Amino acid sequence: MAIRRRKAAWRGAMKRLVERSMSSLSDFSWAGFALAALAGVVMIAAGVDPILVGVVVLVWVGSLMLAASRPPQVEANSASSSINAKAMREMLDLSGSPLMMTNRGKIEIANAEARRLLGEHIVGQDVRVAFRNPEAIELLTSDKGGSTIVQGLVRRRDIWRIGQQVISDRHAVIELLDQSSESDVSRAHSDFVANASHELRTPLASIIGYVETLVEDGEEVSPANRIRFHETILREANRMLALVNDLMSLSRIEAEKHDPPAQPLVLNELVEQAAKDGAGPDREARLRFDMQQNFTIRGDEQQIEQLVRNLVDNALKYGSQTESVTVALETARNDQVRMVVSDRGTGIEAEHLPHLTRRFYRTDPGRSRASGGTGLGLAIVKHIVERHRGRMTIESKIGEGTRVAIRFPLYDNGVGKVSENPEK
Repeated sequence: MAIRRRKAAWRGAMKRLVERSMSSLSDFSWAGFALAALAGVVMIAAGVDPILVGVVVLVWVGSLMLAASRPPQVEANSASSSINAKAMREMLDLSGSPLMMTNRGKIEIANAEARRLLGEHIVGQDVRVAFRNPEAIELLTSDKGGSTIVQGLVRRRDIWRIGQQVISDRHAVIELLDQSSESDVSRAHSDFVANASHELRTPLASIIGYVETLVEDGEEVSPANRIRFHETILREANRMLALVNDLMSLSRIEAEKHDPPAQPLVLNELVEQAAKDGAGPDREARLRFDMQQNFTIRGDEQQIEQLVRNLVDNALKYGSQTESVTVALETARNDQVRMVVSDRGTGIEAEHLPHLTRRFYRTDPGRSRASGGTGLGLAIVKHIVERHRGRMTIESKIGEGTRVAIRFPLYDNGVGKVSENPEK
């Protein structure tokens, strides 16, 4: 009975071993297995203990399995063994910056922003052809990451930061960051400081010169000249004061430009009074008003007054001295009101119109300074209009005059109809 149980156990073990082997080993040596089984049968027939026979056969078969086993094969799948192009394309398209992936120096993938910037044809091009910039080419043809600043990549004055990140011996990712705006802001700041310094230095030099003359040669200066010197000093000091006031006003308006006014403001009486204040008693008779109805906007009262005074003063100062200046309020499209200030002067040449709202820009510097202008009036007007979510246009014809039109969103029954992008 014991021998039968041992034989049954040995046959069960062999059966399980065969089944496991058949299911897991495709390259198993069946000839070796047959030889092991035959040896086992011979040993049992020779009277060897079946348990010992089973151990010998199991060791034999186990050695055959170890010999036949091999490490798992890595499938030669380009999608898993190399960078997945589809996944990379989808990832790069998520970025709002121009991104590209190169393969051995050629642009293999470019997202929508990169194609829009450099053109659809860049995919498949060599980076040296796509960029054509010495600094960029030096970086992108190296096998190291890094960044560089290039100018004129797309337009003559634009500035881009190009960064490269190497991700394998074949692939690299290129990122483009537009730094033109930062450069423009920095350049505008430098220009502003330089212009402001120049505008302040001119009257200050005049004041110092006349004061030095009065201090050093006061007894030799005639009473008439002394009076003239004093008048000049006072005029230049007032000019400096006006310039400083305008600079401070412009700074305050710029600080508030992202905070639109919330209070309702009736324009008609405010515009009329501000226009008269801007004209002064000596020029008030030259004003003409054309206001169709009452208009209410969301506005800052002081800033709207300043806007009207600046426009009216400019129209009276630079327009014809014998013609009237018209201030009008009228209905405009898209729930807006249009304010128009027009003169009948000599007009402004078309080449100057795009630059009139720049700080310290003057079409006739000598005439502007002689009339007491600071060169900041229209720059202040522009920023006030932007804060009120309005739109300004300037039209002028030589010999006919100049027309400045400003549109503001209307205020309606306690709910302001504020349009962030009024139609031009």
